[in-house]
Amino acid sequence: MRFDGRKFDQIRPVNIVRNYTKYADGSVYIEVGDTKVICNVSIEEKVPLFLRGKGEGWITCEYSMLPRATQIRKMRDITKGKIDGRTVEIQRLIGRTLRSVVDLKALGEKTLWVDCDVIQADGGTRTTAITGAFIAIVEAINKLHKKKDFKIYPIRKYLSAVSVGIVNNEKLLDLCYEEDSNAQVDMNIIMTDDGQFVEIQGTGEQNPFSRKDMNELIDLAEIGVKKMIQIQKRSLKNDALWIGTGGEI
Repeated sequence: MRFDGRKFDQIRPVNIVRNYTKYADGSVYIEVGDTKVICNVSIEEKVPLFLRGKGEGWITCEYSMLPRATQIRKMRDITKGKIDGRTVEIQRLIGRTLRSVVDLKALGEKTLWVDCDVIQADGGTRTTAITGAFIAIVEAINKLHKKKDFKIYPIRKYLSAVSVGIVNNEKLLDLCYEEDSNAQVDMNIIMTDDGQFVEIQGTGEQNPFSRKDMNELIDLAEIGVKKMIQIQKRSLKNDALWIGTGGEI
């Protein structure tokens, strides 16, 4: 039993509020335990220079953590005059994982800007952002679909992410900050609803880990991702009917 009462294979309570902000094309507020993230998606009717004239779209992300999202105030990047390396890593991760489940040719020459803002951090901010951003992407693409039907619906699969780790020699799912900061091994796993992997990030924070440890952590993460995707499906309900149709609507 963990200090917050969870079992080793239990995710934290999840709360999702859709259409959270007024102006975004897709907007989600997501809580996973005490981690709270706002995910907004904006549709831009153009693509980066390297994609112009190729007939396909793009998805990119900006990620930030508000100064008092953490126990000690975190200085804004604009004050420092440069983007924090961790911020760059996370926003690239979110962008490429979302692109992995979207047919960019079916999307057409449009850019989806995904803004993920952490308003409270208690571990798993990047995995929470990916889980929430996927729902916001669905909202934005459905808004496009209502204006003009896609011949092929762009979203091919569900996508979600969880953290796993080894803390005090115990393998745990969905680490909160207290666990994450004391982890011997820390991993972030991003998967689709059909069990395929999009990305695996694993680090031996204090000690190297074995292939057996890695396999067991991945099995544990798969349990968590399945639960997260069930929650996504309940949140989207009838707005997700076209996901994974793989052809003409």
